[in-house]
Amino acid sequence: MIRMLLRVLGHEYARPTRRTVALMTATAIAEGLSYALLVPVLRALFGDTPADARPWLLAFGAAVAVYAVLRYVSDLSGFRVGTALLRGTYHRLGNHLARLPLGWYRADRVGEVSVLASRGVLQAMSVIAHLLAPLVSACVTPLTIVVVMLAFDWRMGMAALAAVPVVAAIQAWAGRSMAAGDAERAERDHEATGRVVEYLRAQPVLRAGGRTTERFRLLDDSLREVRRASRRSALSALPSALGLTLTVQAVFTVLLTLGAHLALGGDIGVAEVLTILVLAARSADPLLSLTDIGGKLRGARSVLTSLDTILRTAPLPEPAEPAQPVGHGLEFESVAFRHGDRGVIDGLSLSVPEGQRLAVVGPSGAGKSTLLQLLARFHDVDAGAVRVGGVDVRAITTKTLMEQIAIVFQNVYLFDGTIEENVRLGRPDADDAEVRAAAAAARLDEVVERLPGGWAAHVGEGGALLSGGERQRVSIARALLKNAPVVLLDEVTSALDPVNEAAVHEGIERLMAGRTVVMVAHRMRTVQRADRVVFLEGGRIAEEGSHDELLRSGGRYAHFWNLSLSSTGPHPMEDCPG
Repeated sequence: MIRMLLRVLGHEYARPTRRTVALMTATAIAEGLSYALLVPVLRALFGDTPADARPWLLAFGAAVAVYAVLRYVSDLSGFRVGTALLRGTYHRLGNHLARLPLGWYRADRVGEVSVLASRGVLQAMSVIAHLLAPLVSACVTPLTIVVVMLAFDWRMGMAALAAVPVVAAIQAWAGRSMAAGDAERAERDHEATGRVVEYLRAQPVLRAGGRTTERFRLLDDSLREVRRASRRSALSALPSALGLTLTVQAVFTVLLTLGAHLALGGDIGVAEVLTILVLAARSADPLLSLTDIGGKLRGARSVLTSLDTILRTAPLPEPAEPAQPVGHGLEFESVAFRHGDRGVIDGLSLSVPEGQRLAVVGPSGAGKSTLLQLLARFHDVDAGAVRVGGVDVRAITTKTLMEQIAIVFQNVYLFDGTIEENVRLGRPDADDAEVRAAAAAARLDEVVERLPGGWAAHVGEGGALLSGGERQRVSIARALLKNAPVVLLDEVTSALDPVNEAAVHEGIERLMAGRTVVMVAHRMRTVQRADRVVFLEGGRIAEEGSHDELLRSGGRYAHFWNLSLSSTGPHPMEDCPG
């Protein structure tokens, strides 16, 4: 457990953690040894001169005071180290997440990281601050007391020592028997959380269907599974808890019987028997707490395993000798890319000369958006090469590559801050005049003028306080402010009203002016503004040429175009981004 904790945290935290563990161990030993002074105290009290117990009582008090000081220092050290580890874990996790490829961030993974970064890290780091001291005390103090028993009477000590392997076996058995139940409960909890979110998001659909008073079957089923898993987990803990309780009671009974036998035979004094029984009773509490501590440790270990898995995920490698792009042309050379077991791009080659606009069209799932992601190095290709400015993107540092590219996605995410703060993300060092000019070019100034607070208006988490068109204008202003030579567009107008669509188109035209552009196009209006069109199908280029050339050829592109002219509904390429 400690080794995994240190692996997650990094070796710089090894020394303070080990020092804290050593201090907690010394505290537990001091507690056990202090009880050894009860023997002379009781001897004197049961002897002819009870007053002789006074110096031993003072010694016992001093030993308890030493233990109290050690306990205070060790607990304080645990809290301090736990706080430092918490801060260090957040920093390490944040730094590592910032280096992982963006393609790693699937929807399910974002939820997992969100839980880990909030409740999970706190639970894992509570091991040092709250669980380590009770665990060390529950293990070390009873062992120290057994050693004290052996020193006073080997027979009583051996009887107590016989319980050690039994307790260890029960704890090991409990860990194995409860691991599966804990894993199942965690899985059911995760599933139920997803169903709750789904239920909340489905409210418009449920209410539109007149089902507001009905139960949501999927949510009910998942909550029932959580209840069953929790019941099974609780039942699996009963045998070990009962076994540990019976073992402790049996050992105490054996010690009581053996002590009475030895005392009646004159082989041991009454004071020694009483002391050993007091010591045995004192050992019972920490031993019985092992079941509860073990359950909490298993939960923390599960979180540590998840953290360890994320931190072991290799980020995209940075070049040892980075190269600088020369120009802003783009090139795909025999590119192949797989997503899991599914081939997305297969042997694709194309080039985009500097300053030209390429439109990528095709049916859903053809690999259109994947091309943009490979250019931005969200993923590394499985074969071939992707080049920016004549240099393989794998030979360019992430910082340099991102400086070359501005990306406008279809689904815009804004941070919970002001409009100005979100625009400035494009170039934080820009002055006010540059920010205002970018906003005007994107027609964001119209939005700012009608919002209470103007530039200081808050957009809400994810931009929830703005409409889709307003969010898109912020995104375009951000890209304009960045002023990168390469622009990647994942069709940004497919879900906008006519007013916002016109404004966004105007901003996009300004953004594309004089730049190398690759646009995933779902609307034919966008395609007509491109210098060249590539029609993707099954991860391959099915057709390539200008808009007019492809129409004259009468192939797949012409079929899509004709459907767009004859259809009064959504365009066939608007189903979803490829």
